[in-house]
Amino acid sequence: MRQVTTDKKAVLFGELMMRLSTRHHERIVQAREFEVLYSGAEANLGVALAGFGVKSYMVSSVPDNAVGQACLAYMRQYDLDLTWVRKNGHRLGIYFVETGAAQRPSTFLYNRKGSSITEIRPGEIDWKTIFAGKHWFHFTGITPALADSVAALTREACVEAKAQGVTVSCDLNFRGKLWPREKARSVMGDLLQFVDVLFTNEEEADTVFGITARDSNVRSGSLSGHGYEDVAVQLAERFRLRSVSITLRESLSATQNYWSGMLYADGRFYTSRRYHMDFIVDRVGGGDAYSSGIIYGMLTGQDLQESVEFAAAAGCLKHTIQGDFNLASFDEILALMSGDASGRIQR
Repeated sequence: MRQVTTDKKAVLFGELMMRLSTRHHERIVQAREFEVLYSGAEANLGVALAGFGVKSYMVSSVPDNAVGQACLAYMRQYDLDLTWVRKNGHRLGIYFVETGAAQRPSTFLYNRKGSSITEIRPGEIDWKTIFAGKHWFHFTGITPALADSVAALTREACVEAKAQGVTVSCDLNFRGKLWPREKARSVMGDLLQFVDVLFTNEEEADTVFGITARDSNVRSGSLSGHGYEDVAVQLAERFRLRSVSITLRESLSATQNYWSGMLYADGRFYTSRRYHMDFIVDRVGGGDAYSSGIIYGMLTGQDLQESVEFAAAAGCLKHTIQGDFNLASFDEILALMSGDASGRIQR
């Protein structure tokens, strides 16, 4: 894998949010203070791509007040282009993170109803101008789950992206706290007709589309690589996808996981090294970091086996970083890819 100078440009569409996290693995009921960060699934990926040298444009909305300004200021430091972020509506969505440990899982509490992005109506975003001269469009299943109006905006974006020859990727990202699986199946099934590259994890294909990996049990942490190859083929055939990539997380506890990834493309399977993550600092954004590695590899014409190795290493390192963004450098990811997992001090 090599870092190359590229003129390729990516567009991301999704909600920008405030994250409030408990400290020191506290429960929310114990907390007397919260750490404030800003994020969003698509923004996580855009920041990672920008860090790799891909010009990345965020399409979203924040309220025209001090909180909205704070969110934008936070995003700017990571070179995410905010030209197409609107200032409208009354509030920024919030989510609370209660970080788990050992056998107690992390939990999320959302407070995002009526957020700025849900106040944009279909027809109000100039997708034709936004996609002019761009090469990649990415959204997640979280975005259309926010409101019917946002689902319609997502569909508008997909239609225009395909009309302009832009590659479209989607992370299935099912959130049961946002919508029921029946509605997710209907809406996402429609949107996937426009998608070229699909990202998902070890649970979502089963939850949303009823496609189950044989010989696997995500609750016990027992996953079958061959079972997920079959899942990828079924997804690709059902939705006529060019590529399917699946992150495989074997969860031993909240703080110990095995982590790997696989990519199905051009009728072939590419599987990464399996990492043992025995001290997870923050797992939020791990999938977005992984997806950014695959997209970077495809945008810059890299070898697909190297791309999935790069993606898995990027996702692994994200788990060592507090917050939603993967702030590991390209060289740090390459070092882990090459087998340097010692964690020795770099002087």
